[in-house]
Amino acid sequence: MSFFSILFALLIEQARPLKDENFLHTQVRNALSWTVRQLDTGQASHARLTWVVVILVPAVLTALVHWALLIWLGWIAAVIWNVAILYLTLGFRQFSHHFTDIRDALDAGDEDAARGLLAQWMQIDASDLPRSEIVRQVIAHSVLNAHRCVFGVFAWYSLLSGLGLGPAGAVMYRMAEYFSALAKRPASPHALLLSPALRDYVAVWWHRVDWIPARLTAMGFAFVGSFEDAIDRWRKYEAAMPGDNDGIVLAATAGAVHIGLTEVDLQNAAPAPRLGHLRAIVGLVWRTVVMWMVVLVLLSLARLLG
Repeated sequence: MSFFSILFALLIEQARPLKDENFLHTQVRNALSWTVRQLDTGQASHARLTWVVVILVPAVLTALVHWALLIWLGWIAAVIWNVAILYLTLGFRQFSHHFTDIRDALDAGDEDAARGLLAQWMQIDASDLPRSEIVRQVIAHSVLNAHRCVFGVFAWYSLLSGLGLGPAGAVMYRMAEYFSALAKRPASPHALLLSPALRDYVAVWWHRVDWIPARLTAMGFAFVGSFEDAIDRWRKYEAAMPGDNDGIVLAATAGAVHIGLTEVDLQNAAPAPRLGHLRAIVGLVWRTVVMWMVVLVLLSLARLLG
């Protein structure tokens, strides 16, 4: 069921990608904001309650619907439910258009346009960035988005689906990722204000939720890229900056394609990314997707034969 659910969701997402501002995602953001306003009082106990309501309640409800469909309507209905949830929670097209637009601008030699697109995507000041830094930022941001929008969802969906919980893992991971991104946003008049207790709690639990997926993504990049260099960069980065999930993914990526992405890479004089490396990153990500699908096929066959 996992293999076909992911396959159909990816195919549908490629054919009919969700818009950035779609109705369902807007409603989820509104519900999250309302929940935070009602429950976040600044106390540690209320921070825990808010996290449970925002992250675990939707995941549990998703699993209950999966079980109900499986019991009353059969496995086909459950697969359709899995595909629908995966379609809403994973996808390259949620970020790939930014990557493509910046790459096309760099291909055309229009660095000013590339800087503007990068600034709009990442909400940073990119006006003074040299070409190599633009490429490095695009690669780093794209790889992290691929991890959060695709491979992290794969990981938690596969883990909990194997336990009979359907797409609960996909919902839990993406809700935790969105809540973490919300907590990291700088204060502004229009931003949702989170108490320090809730911000700290969200950060701690996002690190725990992302711990396994980050290492699976890094391992996947190592397998389909330069294995020894990726593992070596991963080891050196974790020794220098332990506990940084994003850094591990970037370090493995850098080693897999022989470029410098992290601060540790730059300190060791690793080669600066060039425009051609953007295509190498696309190949790396797609080879990792294929590897995931092959692994799921093998696990499904093992389950059937066992």
